[in-house]
Amino acid sequence: MTAGNTSFRQELERLEDIVRALEDKDVDLDEALKLFEEGVGRLKSARSLLKESELEVKRVLEDADGTLRTDDIDD
Repeated sequence: MTAGNTSFRQELERLEDIVRALEDKDVDLDEALKLFEEGVGRLKSARSLLKESELEVKRVLEDADGTLRTDDIDD
């Protein structure tokens, strides 16, 4: 469904394309179902990529003693 190296931006762009296609009154039911299924998969992938990015940010902010500095990201 999605490539393993797809970026968050690519996932969002494809989701926008899918939404536009689903809004088309001329899309038939079979195509709409395929688009919907792809959209769900793309959404899951985008959420996973976002979660990975959040974890990476937390890792970068972590101090040497293992505490997390959140004051820099709360502003």
